[in-house]
Amino acid sequence: MHTATARKGLVSSPHHLASQAGCDVLKEGGTAIEATIAIASTLSVIYPHMTGLGGDGFWLILTPDGKTQAIDACGCLAQRVTLDWYQKKHVSEIPWRGGLAANTVAGTVSGWEAALRYSEIIQRPLPLHRLLQNALYYASHGRTVSRSESAVLCEKNDELQNPHFRKFFFPSDGRTPLHENETVCSPALAHTFHTLIKNGLSSFYEGELARSLVHDLQQAGSPLIEEDFLQHKATYKTPLHIESSHGQLYNTAPPTQGAASLLILALFDRLKDHVPVETADYLHLLVEATKQAFIYRNRFIDGHSESENHTRTLFASSKQIDQIGSQINRYQALPWTAQTQWGDTTWMGAIDGNGMAVSMIQSLYFEYGSGVLLPQSGIIWQNRGSSFRLAPSGWNALTPGRKPFHTLNPAAARLHDGRTLVYGTMGGEGQPQTQAALFTRHVHYGVPIQESINRPRWLLGRTWGNDSLSLKIEPGFSPDILHILQQRGHIIEELPARSSLMGHAGMLSRHAHGLLEGGYDPRSDGSVAGW
Repeated sequence: MHTATARKGLVSSPHHLASQAGCDVLKEGGTAIEATIAIASTLSVIYPHMTGLGGDGFWLILTPDGKTQAIDACGCLAQRVTLDWYQKKHVSEIPWRGGLAANTVAGTVSGWEAALRYSEIIQRPLPLHRLLQNALYYASHGRTVSRSESAVLCEKNDELQNPHFRKFFFPSDGRTPLHENETVCSPALAHTFHTLIKNGLSSFYEGELARSLVHDLQQAGSPLIEEDFLQHKATYKTPLHIESSHGQLYNTAPPTQGAASLLILALFDRLKDHVPVETADYLHLLVEATKQAFIYRNRFIDGHSESENHTRTLFASSKQIDQIGSQINRYQALPWTAQTQWGDTTWMGAIDGNGMAVSMIQSLYFEYGSGVLLPQSGIIWQNRGSSFRLAPSGWNALTPGRKPFHTLNPAAARLHDGRTLVYGTMGGEGQPQTQAALFTRHVHYGVPIQESINRPRWLLGRTWGNDSLSLKIEPGFSPDILHILQQRGHIIEELPARSSLMGHAGMLSRHAHGLLEGGYDPRSDGSVAGW
């Protein structure tokens, strides 16, 4: 597999049909933003285990004039939810599935709307029906169940008990899931896309569609009410950034873990001297930088307003970052017992012929989110709010109207050599780690983009359904490297090749002279598409 190249436009996503949808929009003169919405909406239909209209999203938009814009399309916790409310439901922690987990507004569609407003400033827009055309087609006429979705349905069968979900995804007898390559139509979801096309994206939050969402959510036990939807808005934000030896690196501010992703790269940039790529020293340094970044994240980053102030102060102070870096022992692993953040998601990227670049990520949190399928709309609702702690104060404590902590974080960079990069991955706890692997391999060591993605990866911490805090490693690193890591105190767990636990990553690059390069993850069902 070689790095794809193009001149006019390039996209990457975890499903080849979504990539094609985005590329077609670029061919018709659409912006990278419009291409991303075509990708995102298509994924909402054909990759429902990872993303959908019922989730949240975050954007980074890099324009050729040097501006970088972030969009926060995260929904807030229902206004009427309190500790009392959950106590009356006789739960000591928020469940991961079901109506009690469907407790935050879905922000994804508001993010599309905010991004389109930004795109319209730059050039005349394509009509909304064109951007949602592929999504509407697959919902109306059928989409093919992917390999990864089929595997998830089998694996999560026992957890996904919502009756409307069972009826749709286990149609034959309520016990046997849809199988790979089976064709599935979603008339209710098609009707939802028709409504969005006719009434505009804002109709997701007010009007008949919004009222149907609230009705079906409440029937499932969700605390969301109409007022929660009316109050929701996506927000334009200044991205977090750091100056590295290679250029400016960008990510999204809290409630995302973007600060952790940047901090890993900042620490590596300071400590990397004389460390060859794919060696024990390389892995050890990145893993130990990850631990320090996660310690910071778990202490300071959630949906509280102070989180953003804290992270911006951190990246404005080299002294603070140096202090964190001083905690890293080059020859001994820090014992690891810290809490883990789960989540599955979809990253997508697009660069158009004018040089606009987009890094975007949207998610339902767990596979199929809360598992609540809303029958009138065909939408599956996220369970991002299940991460709230049922505590009166402290990290990510349940607070009405507050945003939950988010693992989602799209990444980008403007390099000193004139290149613009957008990159990211799914994978909860793995997102900052995979971003670090891709960026360091490609930018610090000159590994081609596709090879940087293909090479074996690692993951520190628990994965969904697994209590192990080990350092999980794919095959491909030599036994000598694993032995040295074990000597330094790392608890190694070897995984199968190209494990889905390592996420579905992608990266795109635009050179100063206009050449576009990109890669996708062979661990996914994805592709790069360009022209």
